[in-house]
Amino acid sequence: MEPLLCYPEPLPQALSLALERTGYACRCVSTPVDVETEEQRPEAAGWLGGVVSAIGNLAGAIALCQHVRRREVPLAPLLLVLSADQIGDLQLRDDLFDDFCVLPGGADEVAARLEHLFWRTGRSLRSELIEYGPLQLNVETYQAAVAGRVLDLTYMEYELLRFLAGHPAKVFTREALLSRVWGYEYYGGARTVDVHVRRLRAKLGEEHAHLIQTVRSVGYRFGQAGWAASLGSQPHRDGG
Repeated sequence: MEPLLCYPEPLPQALSLALERTGYACRCVSTPVDVETEEQRPEAAGWLGGVVSAIGNLAGAIALCQHVRRREVPLAPLLLVLSADQIGDLQLRDDLFDDFCVLPGGADEVAARLEHLFWRTGRSLRSELIEYGPLQLNVETYQAAVAGRVLDLTYMEYELLRFLAGHPAKVFTREALLSRVWGYEYYGGARTVDVHVRRLRAKLGEEHAHLIQTVRSVGYRFGQAGWAASLGSQPHRDGG
C-alpha cells in the first residue's frame, strides 16, 4: 500500500491517534524539503495522499502543500487538518488542498474524509472505477467511456478529465488547471487548457459535451452548478 504523506513530525497527538485507527501506512516529514528525501527511498512508490496539519503552524502547512503541488503530476490528494479558529485563514488557498478537517474530532471523521477524498480523486483502495452520470473512468488502465462508448484520449486529456470529474461543480481558472494538472513547472500558456477542453468536448460528443461547462470570465467546471448535490440522487457506484 502506498503511504500517506504526513506533516509535521511529530504529528499532533489527536491526529496521530486518529490516523492509527484508519489503518493507512503513514510517513511523516518535518519540512517541505524532506518530501524529496522520502521520495528517493528505495521502497518509495509514490504517495496515496497527504495529511497536512496546520495546527500551530499554518504557514508551514501551506508551504508544504505548495511544495507538493509543484512536484507531483498527477497530484496526490491533500487533506488539511486545522483547528476551528483557523478556518477564516483559508480564503483563496483552497487550490492547495482538496479537503479539510477540523480537530478536535473523532477518528471516524478523519477516516471518512480520507476515504471520500480518495474516492473523488480515483485513488480508493477498493475501486478501479470512477463513475459520474454517463462518464466512467478506469484509474488503473487510464481508459474512459461515456454512455458505454470508449473514448480515445491522450494522457493529458485523460488527466484533465479525471481532475475535473474528481471535483464536480467546482470552478477552476485556466491558470489553476495548468498548475494542478500540468504542474507548476509547465511553461505553456492558458490556451493549452482551452485546446484540451475543446478536444475533450469533441470526443465526449455533442450529447455529453455539456459535462464540461464554461464559466464566463473565470474558467471551467465539471457538470452543472448543482451537480455535486444531484449526485446523491443518481445511481452511481464506486467500484465494480
